Amino acid sequence: MGKVIAIANQKGGVGKTTTAINLSSALAILEFKTLLIDADPQANATSGLGFDPKNIKTSIYECIIDEVKPKDIVLKTETPSLDLLPAHIDLVGAEIEMINLPNREMMMRKVVDKIKDEYDFIIIDCSPSLGLITINSLTAADSVIIPVQCEYFALEGLGKLLNTIRIVQDRLNHDLDIEGILLTMYDNRLRLAKQVVQDVRMHFEQIVFNTIIHRNTRLGEAPSFGQSIMTHDIDSKGATNYLNLAKEILQKNDLTKIPNKDKIIEE
Repeated sequence: MGKVIAIANQKGGVGKTTTAINLSSALAILEFKTLLIDADPQANATSGLGFDPKNIKTSIYECIIDEVKPKDIVLKTETPSLDLLPAHIDLVGAEIEMINLPNREMMMRKVVDKIKDEYDFIIIDCSPSLGLITINSLTAADSVIIPVQCEYFALEGLGKLLNTIRIVQDRLNHDLDIEGILLTMYDNRLRLAKQVVQDVRMHFEQIVFNTIIHRNTRLGEAPSFGQSIMTHDIDSKGATNYLNLAKEILQKNDLTKIPNKDKIIEE
C-alpha cells in the first residue's frame, strides 16, 4: 500500500508545484512507482509534465464528483514509474458542488483508496488555499510536506496552515503526520536567505528537512518544456536537491538500505 504525501501551503509562489513534480520524478527515478495527483484547478502540475490541460477531458474532478475510476484516467509520463492523475479548470467548481454532499471532506480519500495499492508513493499537489479541496487532500494523506520559501515573509501564514493541519488531525484524519517543512528558493549569496533558514530551523527544529532547494535556472525553466528537472537536466543543482529530498524521505520511512556514507548526494 502506497504512502500518500500532500504538498500544501496556502501561499502561492513557494515552490509547491515545483516540489510536487520533481519529488514525484525523483522517487520514480529511484524506482519507486509513483502517482502525482494534481489537485489544483490551475493544473500547473499537469502542464509541467507535458500535458495541455485544455485537452484533458476527464480529470480528478470527475473522480471526485462523478465517481469515475481513477485508474481509467491515469496518464503515463515520459518518466518510467511516474503516472499523473491530471487536473482541469473544472476543479474550481468542485468545492461548490461538494458543499451539500455527505462526508464532503472524504471525497478525495475515496479516490485515493481506489488506487493506493498500485503505487509506492502518491503525491498530491494541493491548491494555494485552505479550501475544501485542500482539506480533502489532507484528509486523504498520510503526511504533508510544507514548502517554505527563503524570503522575508517566510513564516507569514505558516501558523494558520499548521492550525488547519491540527484541525484535520483532530476531526478528520488522526493519522496525518507532518513529513517535514521544506526550505525552497534558497540563494546562498543573500544574508536574508541564510537568516530565514536559521529562523525556521530554530522555530521548528526536527520537522525541517535537511535538504534545501536552491534557486536554479534549469529548475525554473523545466516546466516551460513540459518536463521535470530529472528529464530536463539530471546533472543540475535542482535535480541534485530533489534527489536528496527523495532519499531523505525514503530514509525517514525506512524504505532504503543505503549505507550511511552514500545517503546524501554531495552538493
